[in-house]
This record gives sequence, structure tokens and C-alpha cells, in this order.
Amino acid sequence: MSGIWKYLQSLFRQAEHSSPSQPFIHEMIERSPEHRDALEHWKQTLVCRRLCDWVLNQYGLFGALPDDVDEALDFLNTPSSKGFVVHFHKTNYDRREALFFFDLLREKVLALGYRTQISDRRVYQTGAWAETAERHYLKPKPEFGAPGKIRQRFGNITIMLVLRNDAPWQLQFQATTYRDHLFLEADSFQDLMSGLF
Repeated sequence: MSGIWKYLQSLFRQAEHSSPSQPFIHEMIERSPEHRDALEHWKQTLVCRRLCDWVLNQYGLFGALPDDVDEALDFLNTPSSKGFVVHFHKTNYDRREALFFFDLLREKVLALGYRTQISDRRVYQTGAWAETAERHYLKPKPEFGAPGKIRQRFGNITIMLVLRNDAPWQLQFQATTYRDHLFLEADSFQDLMSGLF
């Protein structure tokens, strides 16, 4: 019995000293058939449609009246990175809906000629809560044999869902482009948003 107690104490110590760069748990994301079936059903719901429409409408508002964007949503717009952050803790969406939205975005990016580089999950302790960060990192599919510069499409795309104590906190969607002589100019982020929604 003392061996189990020592093991549990060791686990708690590891959790206390964990961080995003040194997570307590780091594993690849594997979705169950039940999750995939539930996602397919969720994609047909009004909740899914409203969430997608809201993000797209707020993006349009960001272009015209950035100060009027909903406080639960922020947009990133720098020369090399563009994206958005949904602050789920400021919405009524639950963990299941946030997780489905996270996976839906990955599916939409894959349909635009991308491949998954990595999908992983990190769990670590930050302050008073346990934080889980699920991430999909996607890159454009290579075009072998194409002459000239490399087509980067919309750049490399990172989608990250952060949960705090298992409740949805925020979702980050970021497209990072290269400004390098080896690459063609990236396609516009507006075109990416249209492709997603």
C-alpha cells in the first residue's frame, strides 16, 4: 500500500511543478468513433450554424467597425500572423460545443488543401486551475515538382483550444505566413475566413 501512496504523491508533485513547456501530460489527440459520430451530428445543428455565423459576422464588423466587435471575440492582424480568439468563458457555449468547433475548424482547413502536422494535448497546472491545451497544427500540402517559388496558401495554421478545470476558456485560430524569397505571397486571410465559414 505504501508503494501506491508514494506513486500518488509523486504524481501530485509533478502536477504542481508542471507548465506549458513541461506539461504533466503530453499526448497525441485520438478521437473515438463516438466523438466523430457526435461531431457529424453537431455539424447539422443550429448551434453550429450560429457559432460559425457569429464568428464570420464579427470578422466583417472587425473590418468596418473594429471597436464594435463582441467582447467575446478578438482578431489578430499583423503582417505575418492573422487570426481570431474566441473567449468561450464569456459565452454560453459548453465544453462539448467548444471541442466540436475546434475539430470542425481542423476539418475545414484540411478541405482547403492542408495536412495535419501534429494534433496534441498538454495538461499542466497554472495557478488555481488545471489547464488543458489541445492543438491542431496544419501545413499546406506540398506541391511536388512545381517549378519556382513555394505556394504557402494561407501559411501554417495553428488551432488551439484551452480548457481551465475542464471548462472551455478560449480558442485561438492563427495563420502565420512567410515573407521569404522562397515563397509566393500568401493568399488573403479574408479568403481563408470565407473558406472556413
